[in-house]
Amino acid sequence: MTLETAAPVAHNFLAFDLGATSGRAIIGSVTKDKLTSEEVYRFPNGVKEIDGKYYWDIQSLFDHFREALRKVAGMGVKIDSIGIDTWGVDFGCIGADGQILGMPRAYRDPYTEGVPEKVFQIIPKEELYNVTGTQIMNFNTIFQIYAQNQEEGSPIKDAKAILFMPDLLSYFLTGKMVCEYTDASTSALIDPRTRSFDKTLLDRLGCDSSILLDIVQPGTMVGTLKEELCKETGMESVPVIAVAGHDTASAIASIPAADEHFAYLSSGTWSLMGIESAQPIINDKSYEYNITNEGGIEGTTRFLKNITGMWLLEQSRKTWEKEGRTYNYAQIEAMGLEAVDFPSTINPDDPRFAAPKDMDAEIKAALRESGQQVPATDGEMIACIYHSLTKRYKEVIDMLQSFASFKIEKLHVIGGGSANKLVSQLTADELGIPVFAGPVEGTAIGNIMIQAKAAGLVKDRWEMRRIIGNSIEVKTYYPKK
Repeated sequence: MTLETAAPVAHNFLAFDLGATSGRAIIGSVTKDKLTSEEVYRFPNGVKEIDGKYYWDIQSLFDHFREALRKVAGMGVKIDSIGIDTWGVDFGCIGADGQILGMPRAYRDPYTEGVPEKVFQIIPKEELYNVTGTQIMNFNTIFQIYAQNQEEGSPIKDAKAILFMPDLLSYFLTGKMVCEYTDASTSALIDPRTRSFDKTLLDRLGCDSSILLDIVQPGTMVGTLKEELCKETGMESVPVIAVAGHDTASAIASIPAADEHFAYLSSGTWSLMGIESAQPIINDKSYEYNITNEGGIEGTTRFLKNITGMWLLEQSRKTWEKEGRTYNYAQIEAMGLEAVDFPSTINPDDPRFAAPKDMDAEIKAALRESGQQVPATDGEMIACIYHSLTKRYKEVIDMLQSFASFKIEKLHVIGGGSANKLVSQLTADELGIPVFAGPVEGTAIGNIMIQAKAAGLVKDRWEMRRIIGNSIEVKTYYPKK
């Protein structure tokens, strides 16, 4: 075999992609122009309630990490590095002896209810946004830290450092502590202009700001797998890379875009719609719209808006199932298409739809109150939800265009919602621009490709995206009107 005909060398990267209900270990193999991936281990996750407080069972999660490492070692695949992505805002406390103090609190814990209003008495709401550019949500890390400092016996009072969830699990793997930028950027403690913590915010709240570590950027090597873990699992001592630790940041890194003229929609239970900006965008208008500035790869900013997504449909399905009507996704799409001309819509982001006891009934009540036609069938309800979402997408795209330094010429949809053909077509029709759907597994793919960049296989995010585009099927939907 000559050099010209030799098979391209594949490099293998292990991605841990951890969500609020489950986690996965995925091996990605990268050559010069192609990426392939395989899920090798899946495990459950969930909030654990203890004495009325809500936690993440970090030891159970780490046990699953160990089991995944055993499985990978048993496959005989040489792994070049490991990366971890998770959700944002939550953290664990590390004591002076290097041990974790208790379990990390979960963002679903209601202990931060009413806390933002207390913080705003010290740091006004608009000032906090002007410093951090972060949308105000009651579970932002700044509010969690303040709340924990008010609790009797809280471990944060003895903490020498806090580690956000991906960094905490990297610490368990390596014994080394870092604070990765994209995940920390959801904390409402970082100035995105300097990409570092503004420690005066915690100082003003009477909290110990020394618990905040210096920031590292995506692609930084944390350390190598601990010797005892290697012996226990059979893995070699490979590097652990701080990828884009926030799952949305990894997902945005996977968008197979050829240039900057795009917006993105990370579509699932919730929809995250935004643009990739070279600089943070913080002004009176972005504050009014409550648009957030979060960290991206290569110094970019994820300028995005949270939108209620398929939550509306998921919760409606629960009502239908209780009433004996169960549909698979193919049936739902067919029913929506049949009733596609149904005219009524709601505002998906109306707070009344955040957690109603009966979503189907709540939507119908909202339509009655606004004098609109009420769905007579489940298909009409599906069409109502789909049109409501696409109408909201149009509103947000127009918002984003008013800030963007470039013309938005296309929308890239990633995540589970990208597989919904009807919604993708309706979105293209409503926005009047092409919609590119895929990848579905964007988060893990972004994680893998950031590891590949850290290994020197690609030079920048555009080369990453070119390889991804060569490797996955992307379906394009053009406007019909």
